[in-house]
Amino acid sequence: MTKLRLAIVGAGPAGIYAADILLKAERKFDVSIDLFDQLPAPYGLVRYGVAPDHPRIKGIVTALREVLDRGDIRLFGNVRFGEDITLDDLKQHYNAVIFATGAIRDADLDIPGIDAEGSYGAADFVSWYDGHPDFPREWPLDAASVAVIGNGNVALDVARMLAKHAVDLLPTEIPDNVHAGLEASAVTDVHVFGRRGPAQVKFTPLELRELGELRDVDMVVYDEDFDYDEASKAAIASNKQVMVIDRVLQSWRQRPSVNNARGEASRRLHLHFYARPVEVRKDDAGRVAGIVYERTRPDGQGGVVGTGELREVPVQAVYRAVGYFGSPLPGVPFDKRHGVIPNREGQVLSKDSNQRVSGIYATGWIKRGPVGLIGHTKSDAMETIRHVINDQGSWWHPEHPEEEAIPALLAERGVAWTDLDGWHRLDEHEISLGAPHERARIKVVPRDVMVRVSRGE
Repeated sequence: MTKLRLAIVGAGPAGIYAADILLKAERKFDVSIDLFDQLPAPYGLVRYGVAPDHPRIKGIVTALREVLDRGDIRLFGNVRFGEDITLDDLKQHYNAVIFATGAIRDADLDIPGIDAEGSYGAADFVSWYDGHPDFPREWPLDAASVAVIGNGNVALDVARMLAKHAVDLLPTEIPDNVHAGLEASAVTDVHVFGRRGPAQVKFTPLELRELGELRDVDMVVYDEDFDYDEASKAAIASNKQVMVIDRVLQSWRQRPSVNNARGEASRRLHLHFYARPVEVRKDDAGRVAGIVYERTRPDGQGGVVGTGELREVPVQAVYRAVGYFGSPLPGVPFDKRHGVIPNREGQVLSKDSNQRVSGIYATGWIKRGPVGLIGHTKSDAMETIRHVINDQGSWWHPEHPEEEAIPALLAERGVAWTDLDGWHRLDEHEISLGAPHERARIKVVPRDVMVRVSRGE
């Protein structure tokens, strides 16, 4: 029987789902899968892209763990594609590769002043508070008033983490350095700006509802944003999710903090709709001093148009949460405009000729862009895997398909890779760090410590 030796680059949900779907699929050949990740620990976005106070989403880890713990997928962590192992290496040892590397870079926002000191990408802040080993341990939180640009779930995550009191994060797996940073935060007001109205937001009702449950944080909304046009009224009437979002926002309008009247809380979280940021103001030292936005209005079809009215809110820091963007991989076609690997249903295409590139596939955000929730990656992976199975005639013919060849290659290159047993050691170590403090875990941040614990050194 023919055997498919498959490499998957990226051990987040997209890569693990793809491996699981292939192993369970109806096929006429055996399968052997090696999963590579540049980080010493698996789970990608779930470990390093989801706020620590989201235990429901973190529960996805349980499902991913069950897949890996079956023992029919090998994990090689702390292996950098393009450095420790290359595309040419993969062709020597595998029949095909699936890239599931996600999107962790911030999309650009082209407005004057966005380069000011104190202007940040949300993805970098998320990586800091999630303890990503390749980001600085400290984060400047000396601003009293902060702007968050965006109306998606990442914007709400960032706003919530900035507004929430650090002590309320202790039951989570927040790293010690992050807790210390947030505890010293000077933030009193967080302003979230979105160019469209309340009926057109991109966040989910659960995310929104969580904001209103923050202790000692007033929710501030503005009556002028709720003069709905017919398209907004129709969206609320026809879409249950939009209806729930509207209901939550309407309930906040009854609170004493509405329209910026001060409530009882020590911190405030302001939601500005119909607000299109047009400039970040700088002070004489080049630091963020304010954000200028244009007031928009509904266009009658679910969109907005500018009114020409400009307003300014004094802030000392700005976080742009306008989307993530993929990063190019050495030797792999890349669409710089959209931040994805060019593909047709997961089959990678040559950038110049638009012809299929045999043996190379993509799944997840690097395939379709950073849209959809984590669960959407399952259907995405199914589409890609169907082609992997059907493309048997164009698989690579590796010279060294034997499974022991990869550990030997990495060892020869001095790569300190981590495996599944190593992840279990690190997992247990983090849980044991948290136990004395009645915390779920204390996440280990430095890469060298993660590797040392994983390898039992």
